[in-house]
Amino acid sequence: MSRAQQATGAIDRRALVDRHRVVVDGSDRRAPLSVGNGEHCVTVDITGTQTVPEHYPVADPAGGADGTLLGTFTQWAWHATPRPPGADLAAFTRDYDTARGPVPYVDAPPLSRDDSDLDPALLWLRSNPHRLHVYRIGWLCADAERSGASPAADLRRPHPEEITGTQELDLWTGTLVSRARLAGRSIQVSTACHPDRDAVAWIAEVPTASLALEMEFPYGSESWSGGADWDRPGEHRTRIRATTGGTEVVRWLDGGVHHRIMLWHGRELDVRQVAEHRLVLTPAGTRVEVVVEPVARGRATGSPLTAAAVLVASAEHWPRFWGTGAAVDLHSSTDPRAGELERRAVLSQYLTAIHSAGSMPPAETGLMVNSWRGRFHLEMHYWHAAHFPLWGRPELLERSMPWYHQILDVARATAWQQGYAGARWPKQVAPDGVESPSNIGPFLLWQQPHVIHLAELLRRAGSPGAVPQHAELVWESAAFMADVVDKRADGYGLGPPLVPAQESDADHRERLQDPPFELAYWRWGLEVANQWRTRLGLPAHPRWSEVAAGVRPPHQRHGCYTAIAVPPWTTRSDHPAHLYALGVVPDTGYVDRAALVRTLHDVLDDWDWASTWGWDHPALAMTATRLGEPALAVDLLLADHAKNTYLVNGHNWQTETLPAYLPGNGGLLLALALMAGGWEGSVTAPGFPRDGSWDVRSEGVIRSG
Repeated sequence: MSRAQQATGAIDRRALVDRHRVVVDGSDRRAPLSVGNGEHCVTVDITGTQTVPEHYPVADPAGGADGTLLGTFTQWAWHATPRPPGADLAAFTRDYDTARGPVPYVDAPPLSRDDSDLDPALLWLRSNPHRLHVYRIGWLCADAERSGASPAADLRRPHPEEITGTQELDLWTGTLVSRARLAGRSIQVSTACHPDRDAVAWIAEVPTASLALEMEFPYGSESWSGGADWDRPGEHRTRIRATTGGTEVVRWLDGGVHHRIMLWHGRELDVRQVAEHRLVLTPAGTRVEVVVEPVARGRATGSPLTAAAVLVASAEHWPRFWGTGAAVDLHSSTDPRAGELERRAVLSQYLTAIHSAGSMPPAETGLMVNSWRGRFHLEMHYWHAAHFPLWGRPELLERSMPWYHQILDVARATAWQQGYAGARWPKQVAPDGVESPSNIGPFLLWQQPHVIHLAELLRRAGSPGAVPQHAELVWESAAFMADVVDKRADGYGLGPPLVPAQESDADHRERLQDPPFELAYWRWGLEVANQWRTRLGLPAHPRWSEVAAGVRPPHQRHGCYTAIAVPPWTTRSDHPAHLYALGVVPDTGYVDRAALVRTLHDVLDDWDWASTWGWDHPALAMTATRLGEPALAVDLLLADHAKNTYLVNGHNWQTETLPAYLPGNGGLLLALALMAGGWEGSVTAPGFPRDGSWDVRSEGVIRSG
């Protein structure tokens, strides 16, 4: 009897999570640890604070000074520099020929990775608004000969070589405990984030009068990976005042109040402003207790918090998180890779909960460090968050779905300006939902069915009221999809202009057409949209039915599917997205399975793996699973490729400029849900070999479509 099946008996979830608590010594500069709640996140070094940000560098794509992984970000904290002359989307709009005539697109010349070669107006449009690094907090130490007193002038920031220690992240309570020595002084710091407020607490045991905390506040940054500009002190102001329960910090940016930061502390902590954007927090004794809570402009301040209360709230929240939803236990498997896969799954659940479960779609690096200036990519939202419903936590996806409703009029306007019905969802955006000029983003289509897919997953997971609540999003998405297609002799096609999910041939967007993944996704999405109409007692939309039934077959060459239906047919780099026509997309009978099997093995022969991205490995595993090749699915999910690296902190590392990649973590959970939970009519655990080497125990996994 195969062991790759769902075993009976409850999974010991505490044991499952505790097996993968994270212990680090700070030697891996790529792997600091974070606490957060989806809305707010702080990443800290081995001291439990952000004392040595330079020890955790993020390379600047433009070759400038390094940034840091030690970010402090919250969903609402965005900033824009003053708009320069000519920064208007209309100035960068050009017409492209389509089957229905000229259609305007917000275009741009070919872009460098960091946009540094763009003119100021275009650079501003791509850089603003940008996510703001809210504050930095770190330790100061008195010189040894002056350790009996600690006036601010005698305090200095310790150098990285003066700091040693270890950290342990207790995933079950969400508490990070750091034990370190700073310039010969021993400290122990407990750090946790409140589950419902943008508040992080620090409780520390310190030597008397020899250590203090420092807080610094930056201006916003337009750099690709930065969120903080420390070199423009005249563009912002910082003022403090005593208030009930602590100290209020008021922050002005560009002449107006941007936000406040509440420091909740007792009388044992003295807070002084020693420079325009620098505070020193000096303890009266050997214990430091402080809560730092940023508050958006216009929002009321919550009641005062104690650090102990934050740690208690965290310790109550995380057991509920781990105890509900799904779990996958692999520890009884004999395959030597099982422990690593289980580790990646547990840590990815934690990381996506703190980085990808907020009120907006996340940046690809979440709330740890900026990428693309913290702006989010809607084609990635599926990879960040589609796993939440499948793992029995639909409420975590529901947090960001209202944002689509908020920008619906913007998406409708985008479609209307191009002459199309419905709503066209943008690619790279900030909270306002306005598209960024690009030679790629405005021409992508594969994010369009994502909204339907996310809504359908919520329905499948039993999210209360999902159908009536999100039906308008589904209708408007489908209306655009049914209108943008091009009717040809052999059916409905897509493009040109078009950039597929595989962006390798983007420079030829004016002639690209019919990528298999998008064609299959179009068919499935329109069918699901009509199913939603039926659930609400409405007749099927005839146009949606006509287009879904009439999507032209994907192009084949030498018995394999090609990435596009025109030369060069298949460029063997970037995402092998033509394989995702079955895998990401459920089986509708559209794909020739034999041809897709040949295509899969053709890709495996000589694809440029260094050019792929972290979510490609889970996507390939999903395709292999649906094609009935479970051994290959496991091999692909755990392939030894650089972009499939998962660090000790659980983050999916990509490059020195993209050191954390949450679509990889979310994709791994999405693939594992399919591999362990299956789909309607599948065998149990269809993504694992049935040779006795895998003992897959799962609870609460929702079956995919």
